[in-house]
Amino acid sequence: MRTVGVEPLDWAGRAAIDRAIAAADAMLLSLPPDERGDPVLARHAEALAGAPAAWVGYLSTTGVYGDRQGGWVDEESALRPVGERGRRRVAAEAAWGATGLPVHVFRLAGIYGPGRSLLDRLRLGRVRRVVKPGQVFSRIHVADVAQVLAASMARPRPGRAYNVADDLPAAPEEVIDYACDLLGLPVLPTEAFDGATLTTLASSFWTESKRVSNRRIKDDLAVALAYPDYRAGLSAVLAAGG
Repeated sequence: MRTVGVEPLDWAGRAAIDRAIAAADAMLLSLPPDERGDPVLARHAEALAGAPAAWVGYLSTTGVYGDRQGGWVDEESALRPVGERGRRRVAAEAAWGATGLPVHVFRLAGIYGPGRSLLDRLRLGRVRRVVKPGQVFSRIHVADVAQVLAASMARPRPGRAYNVADDLPAAPEEVIDYACDLLGLPVLPTEAFDGATLTTLASSFWTESKRVSNRRIKDDLAVALAYPDYRAGLSAVLAAGG
């Protein structure tokens, strides 16, 4: 199935992607960096050097701020990643900023939406209610990510970074309890973080605790979030059949 006006390109088709870059009015970059750096910059540096795009968006992560022990961060906060993935994102942001292209950086909080939410994982029995005192993080509904990107295209400010998060940072167990209530499920048993057996990836999730300010997307881009907190977002996902 094809979306009208969208032509998918195979990543292996380097020449086709170079041609698309040369003709694009706007570019959105979502590939994560690896140990060698940003893959798009590495493969398409020559085409990008002459790219005519008036707007370039780079999807990054709030992980670039590192751990703030539950404190607030905004776009002016120092970048202090604690893991390798965060350090790669900081380097990729800098690399794109040095291209001379009209780059806009979007630091995304935890994304959820239809087919990708706690509701889906609860139905599959893949949620554990692990509790670590003081742990808190921010989220964003995928529809609001799209809204922010569209608003930036309409009001370009090259070189600007934007946090893309909702209004209500919350502890993981609060969100789990609300999702259980929506589905009519009993509250899951609590597991203390100390002593819990977690995978390396899952453990990395708990190394950072922070609240992400979204003031700039409201002030700069006049964004009014469709789903300003996890309650509105998860309720909408359920109502849509997700």
